[in-house]
Amino acid sequence: QVELVESGGGLVQAGGSLRVSCVTRGLISRSAAMAWFRQAPGKERSFVAAISGSGSSTYYADSVKGRFTISRDNAKNSVYLQMNSLNPEDTAVYYCASTFGYYKNPSNYNYWGQGTQVTVSS
Repeated sequence: QVELVESGGGLVQAGGSLRVSCVTRGLISRSAAMAWFRQAPGKERSFVAAISGSGSSTYYADSVKGRFTISRDNAKNSVYLQMNSLNPEDTAVYYCASTFGYYKNPSNYNYWGQGTQVTVSS
């Protein structure tokens, strides 16, 4: 059984930084691409960032490019999202997801965590 558990969300002021983490259980980390999605109140869930199984390739949504960094530590079965220069529009529930398919295709992700809330105050 595959399980993804996010942590690290919280409240931060605009311009600040936050790192969210995701621990995976039940899958071979280096075989699975990982991604972060987010869902703001009243909006559909949207893609944020993805990383290949080896960690050598990454892919970002334009809205976070240059501010967010996705990384992974396969020895710890973990993936991270470092978020800098946060603004209120980044407020959302952030979800960790995994796929054995192509990492750049958001529709491939079929394993999901429960989400962690990130709130950015102005």
